[in-house]
Amino acid sequence: QVQFVESGGGQVKAGGSLTLSCRASGSTSGLNVIGWFRQDSGSQRDLVALIRTGGGPTYADSVKGRFTISRDESVNTVYLHMSNLKPEDTAVYVCGGDAVYYNGNWYSDSWGQGTQVTVSS
Repeated sequence: QVQFVESGGGQVKAGGSLTLSCRASGSTSGLNVIGWFRQDSGSQRDLVALIRTGGGPTYADSVKGRFTISRDESVNTVYLHMSNLKPEDTAVYVCGGDAVYYNGNWYSDSWGQGTQVTVSS
């Protein structure tokens, strides 16, 4: 099984930037897709961005042009660089491996604990 540890969250003013890191450990060799998701209190977990082995990234419409996902396989880490942050980006950001979308929710065998991002106006 794969374990994820996220870091890099914090408080920032609107218009600012943050870079999140998601380090994977364990059985990572078979991992194809790693994604960043976010969840605000009481809401469902939403996709932010995905990156595939040998493939291009996918972004939620709400973050296109502002967020960039990248992967450094040498250190088993996926990054999410977030710029021009908005208050509505405030959430807990979580990594998930090979997540699938079914019946309105995202499912994965491997979720991290998450890192809090708070954007003030």
